[in-house]
Amino acid sequence: MMVYLRLLFRSLVSRMLLLTMLSVIVAQAMSSFFWVNQFAESEEKSVLLNANNLAENALSTISFFQDLPLQYRYLALQQLRDLGGSRFFVSLNNELINIKPIADSVLKNDIIKTVEDVLRRRISTQKKLQIEFSHPDDLHVLKNDVLLKDLPPSWGAYSLIIPSVKPPVLVMQVEVAENEWLYLAAILPPPYLLSQNSIISTQQIITLVFTTCILLVFICLFFFWQTRPLKQLALAVAEMSIDLYQKPIEEEGASEIVTATRAFNRMQQKLQRYIQDREVLFRSISHDLKTPITRLRLRVELLDNEKQIVAFNHDLDDLEMLVKGALQTVKDTDIHENIQSVDVLKLLDQISSSQPDNIKIIAGEIKPYRGKSLALKRCLSNLIDNGVKYGHSVKVYLTDSDESLQLLIQDNGPGIPAKELQDIFTPYRRLHDDQQGYGLGLGISRNIIHAHNGQLHLINRDEGGLEVIITLPRIYKSNL
Repeated sequence: MMVYLRLLFRSLVSRMLLLTMLSVIVAQAMSSFFWVNQFAESEEKSVLLNANNLAENALSTISFFQDLPLQYRYLALQQLRDLGGSRFFVSLNNELINIKPIADSVLKNDIIKTVEDVLRRRISTQKKLQIEFSHPDDLHVLKNDVLLKDLPPSWGAYSLIIPSVKPPVLVMQVEVAENEWLYLAAILPPPYLLSQNSIISTQQIITLVFTTCILLVFICLFFFWQTRPLKQLALAVAEMSIDLYQKPIEEEGASEIVTATRAFNRMQQKLQRYIQDREVLFRSISHDLKTPITRLRLRVELLDNEKQIVAFNHDLDDLEMLVKGALQTVKDTDIHENIQSVDVLKLLDQISSSQPDNIKIIAGEIKPYRGKSLALKRCLSNLIDNGVKYGHSVKVYLTDSDESLQLLIQDNGPGIPAKELQDIFTPYRRLHDDQQGYGLGLGISRNIIHAHNGQLHLINRDEGGLEVIITLPRIYKSNL
């Protein structure tokens, strides 16, 4: 799992987005948490204050009925039901009504304690007092077998039922005389924190999530906009390893990115001038050396000693070979061409077309490779021609993946002595006495592969012959 996360968040943009998203989500969660807590605390204070006011009103109603003569109590109850005038559902019952309580909570107990403290100011502890909350659908009134929802509206039951919310009903029962209980029921004013409704509604949660998503989308767009010049800079740096003569990068973006881009453009210009100066220097030296070599050959011909003539000509041949080899090394290695998509299979077909019987290409589906077409053709031609020259036949195997393109060139020749495997790339290093070549081909080929950020290795096969392993990376481009 950790490996996949590292691969997913390995770029600077993805890490910045992840950090910002986490920061936004944590900030939203923390602010919502504090806001909900403060809101809940404020609402709880409002509920307790409402409970205190409701208890004061209930105390007045209880005192009124206690002071009212017995024969007038039922008459007063009938007038209350017919004419209204009280916020309570009031009844005088011959028994204590059993109330099915709602679930206990800290707030519920605080409300009950607040109401009891107020009522006990005028009701002595000798008189029984019961205070409880009930759900409207489970509330019993008048008798233990009569539910509130079964009463007709004319009895005042409508004051305890709010269909859309169904808040809990506070029931207070006081024993005003033996076998006579004064029953008062009322709904606390909003907010109904004792109900099952959450403090933050589903609509509020959806709104919070929606606004957070919009904020994250704008942050993502902002990051992509701001990091686009940085990505272009990274691509140009990767491309410069095989294309020194690419166009300068446009200087845009944040000031830090502009500074880095300007420094890169200047570095590229300096490298270009250095390479150009080196080429001019090599060509000038080689050109200047040809004239004295020619003059020396003419003077050698004027010598009378044949043995000295042969010795001088041998030295001059070596010197001329060094000059030509230096020119060839510069010419074949520094190939000024644009980076483009190269069809490696087509390239190999062109190389093998002159010797189809001696060169066999074995490959599956190969994707185009970004590189220098002429340079790669020269490199592969050198290696394949060497294989045919010393091994008579060559097999080329191609293996492609998202990370790299690998080529194996196998021949049936004598191979290379183990002690020479590392030194064979040294300029003018030759293992054979044939007259063709200067011993520069392998070194030039390796330089071309290195210029493509690749690797070239030589190994002797167990069954005989030499195997050239070329690995050309693709990941330098896909990583960015």
